[in-house]
Amino acid sequence: MTDEALKTTPLNAAHRALGARMVGFGGYDMPVQYEGVLAEHRWTREHAGLFDVSHMGQCRITGDDAVAQFERFVPGDYAVLKAGRQKYSLLLNAEGGIMDDLMAGRPDHDGLYVVVNAGNKDADFAFLNANLSGDAKLKVLADRALLAVQGPEAAEVMAAHEPLLAEMGFMDCARLMLFGSDCFISRSGYTGEDGYEISVPADQAERIWTTILKDARVKPIGLGARDSLRLEAGLPLHGHDIDASTSPVEGALTFALSKSRKERADFNGANRILKELAEGPSRVRVGLSVKEGAPAREGAEIADTDGKVIGTVTSGGPSPTLGRNIAMGYVPPRFAALGTDLNVLVRGKPAAAEVVATPFVAQRYYRKPKTQD
Repeated sequence: MTDEALKTTPLNAAHRALGARMVGFGGYDMPVQYEGVLAEHRWTREHAGLFDVSHMGQCRITGDDAVAQFERFVPGDYAVLKAGRQKYSLLLNAEGGIMDDLMAGRPDHDGLYVVVNAGNKDADFAFLNANLSGDAKLKVLADRALLAVQGPEAAEVMAAHEPLLAEMGFMDCARLMLFGSDCFISRSGYTGEDGYEISVPADQAERIWTTILKDARVKPIGLGARDSLRLEAGLPLHGHDIDASTSPVEGALTFALSKSRKERADFNGANRILKELAEGPSRVRVGLSVKEGAPAREGAEIADTDGKVIGTVTSGGPSPTLGRNIAMGYVPPRFAALGTDLNVLVRGKPAAAEVVATPFVAQRYYRKPKTQD
């Protein structure tokens, strides 16, 4: 895609002023790094990183039928979701394949606020527009930007602007006035670190971005470190680790299947998904520790110890935190047990690998202490 064809976020000029290296991603001109992926990765792990994720798709689904209609296409139980909470879910096609993964929550009492992936948003919105019925209505929030503050100092950074934010727990969400603007904010993110995602009016994005960066604990972080952070956290990237052919069972995302929804079996692809839960899928996503050689990147083949190719790497690279190479990919279930020895084929040469648990690096989301009755 040429630079002329790429769309821009409201922060494009701000990135360029900071000297960001820009690349095409999801159809947008985005910053891949500012001072270097390794330095930015480590800064986010130790302090707080500020990410522009305005390329993501934001929408509201409103009306009395909003939740019931949304639940036709996702396997999560949103009917019981309280105002002020959100959850991760999967937009499923009729065959039970993952059209997209998403966040959907109830920051107020006006239906659902949903965030989908940049590369899929046009297709997602078209699908929802065509399939929502009753009085459920889709409103695309094209006039908003999305920022993410991630890292162990994120809560202190954001509490300096609004003390109430320190009281939020993981997956809490709210609609409130922040930085003098109408914002949707959740305590969540896709780095494995504690942090917040903040939806802001597009015409206020650069002012708010600059305000947050005035804090010495915060640095701008590009998509390069966002990718290495989410890989360490064992989080799949749609279009790479999961796609429209992948079921939640194959993708090791069964936590997104609510018990009540499995019992009702009233969502897209339920028959396939329930069959795979009962009988097992033909393949499953696993984590790999690559013990030698160069990183195993997306597309590298996975072989058993006899050299027979059994699967494919979908994400991989060096782990700055662990100091070794890691990867995710798909193998038949009989090769998925922790500790299984395998090989990855990098530039045609086999390198020893081992199936390991994910996340590779412990996630550090902040969960509020449970109150005693």
